[in-house]
Amino acid sequence: MGNVFEEIVGLDKLIHEPARLAIMTILSTVESADFLALQRLTGLTSGNLSVHLSKLEEGKFVTYDRKIVGKKTKTQVKITSEGQQALEKHWLQLETFREKVKETKSD
Repeated sequence: MGNVFEEIVGLDKLIHEPARLAIMTILSTVESADFLALQRLTGLTSGNLSVHLSKLEEGKFVTYDRKIVGKKTKTQVKITSEGQQALEKHWLQLETFREKVKETKSD
């Protein structure tokens, strides 16, 4: 077995970034979320949230739908099946990494 700490390099950096991990985790628990709810839950500014959502959309991990309601834009964001799979893989990698570190520590 190679150096267990080298495995952390294999984590998906698109998801691993804390703000995007928060967004993906929130979206994995709901059918969809509106932009303002995501902003409130993550504490991100609207500009910062937009940038992170754009990156996740480029990675095909989320989709979003913009509609004009009255004079306001309403944006609904949804995790894709590819995004859900990537998030599950990410959590599994972290759990596996944690267990291997525990094993290394007890040796």
